[in-house]
Amino acid sequence: MQLPEHISIDILKDWNSSLEISKEAEGRIQVNRDYLDNILKGGNTYYGINTGFGSLCNVRIETDELSQLQENLVCSHACGMGDEVPQEIVRWMLLLKVHGLSQGYSGVRKEIVHRLIDFYNLGITPVVFELGSLGASGDLAPLAHLSLAILGKGQVWYKGEKMDAAKALKDARLEPMPLAAKEGLALLNGTQFMSSYATWSLIEAKRLQLWADVIAALSADAFMAKDEPYQYPIHRVRPHKGQIETAARMLQLLQGSEIQKLHKEQVQDPYSFRCVPQVHGATKDVVDTVTNVVEIEINSVTDNPIVFHDEDAIMSGGNFHGQPLALHLDFLAIAMAELANISERRTYLLVSGQRNLPPFLAPQAGLNSGFMIAQYTAAAIVSQNKQYCTPASVDSIVSSNGQEDHVSMGANAATKLRRVIMNVQRVLAIELLTAAQALEFRRPHKTSPALEKVYAMLRKEASFMEKDRVLHNDLIAAERVLSQYPADGII
Repeated sequence: MQLPEHISIDILKDWNSSLEISKEAEGRIQVNRDYLDNILKGGNTYYGINTGFGSLCNVRIETDELSQLQENLVCSHACGMGDEVPQEIVRWMLLLKVHGLSQGYSGVRKEIVHRLIDFYNLGITPVVFELGSLGASGDLAPLAHLSLAILGKGQVWYKGEKMDAAKALKDARLEPMPLAAKEGLALLNGTQFMSSYATWSLIEAKRLQLWADVIAALSADAFMAKDEPYQYPIHRVRPHKGQIETAARMLQLLQGSEIQKLHKEQVQDPYSFRCVPQVHGATKDVVDTVTNVVEIEINSVTDNPIVFHDEDAIMSGGNFHGQPLALHLDFLAIAMAELANISERRTYLLVSGQRNLPPFLAPQAGLNSGFMIAQYTAAAIVSQNKQYCTPASVDSIVSSNGQEDHVSMGANAATKLRRVIMNVQRVLAIELLTAAQALEFRRPHKTSPALEKVYAMLRKEASFMEKDRVLHNDLIAAERVLSQYPADGII
């Protein structure tokens, strides 16, 4: 399927086909490369094209060494360490790198772009490591590992097996490709590592923010909370978009609930129920803001220098600097962590023995501990998220002999954001399981038809806990429900 000229998070979410670029994109790439080849004949010096890199930018490289210069760049910069980047994120790195180079300002040959497309379509997924990028000059170390396979170096995943790239290329009947002037730099400069993590994170954030509403509504009925705080007039006079949407969705989710019709003795409910629209809604607004920033980024040219054939210039700048991503990914981590924060508070209330619920939701509390330690687990995860939410973007460490004296640390912001989001799902799974257990004590009264459907989904995976058992298995089952079922189809 042809990659659109402008890609969105929603397009990437649903992208499950092979990859190709348009004839227009091929034309842009070719025109740009022809311009670069022609201008190099003039003998002028251009950073990274016929000079060294970083603080070695004043070292002139001879024409017959330009290909070796680019290969040396890729090999020397492949310094990643730590855990492997998940393969789905590496595939997004390939896709986004293809899209960035296809803008036609990077000076690469179209053969290089087609080789990245070959990797994507054939399922040759380079082994990339999480640690090594400072988020400026782009994502050098991870993108170097992504690019090694073009040279037949490094390791890749292919047909379910990790192997040397040289073997995978041979099995796929591909030859290693030497790099021409500028190509190594174009492959390594760029923000595709950060952007790919951001893409994954936004897709998951949009999914989990919907589940958070569903689970909060289920907990509200289980706790005998009122639906008054979700009524439209309250939100009409404070019209934040996410707040209004969340309040309306909570009312939809609770529509038809027998429990809502029961008399409630309390005047007000705790904030973790009463302020769901304000808290969940604020997170939704952040997700929208970050989506806008990331979509600008993934449709931009982020390598350096940029080859402007249409303006007859090769310009060195700083589009590789990840500051726009770093700040917003830190912001998104904080916003998503709040979904877990408020979720854990609802779990705490459900196990606290209030409103005619047994302590820890145990039918025989004392003999059984029930959901006591499930809340501990949620609290531990929430605490870890708070540690992950220390902003990466406030840090900078001088590198390359002072030439790169301010960096974004956006790569660290990106990788820890992923951990926060995975933790949010775990905390929501604990609340889902807890709310379903508490709901049993409201029988024979039923919650709404929509929420009864959610309850039934869970019960296919985890039964009511009559007496203590290994609860870990139930928690994993609840998380599986969140992963397998789309929350936007519940109402």
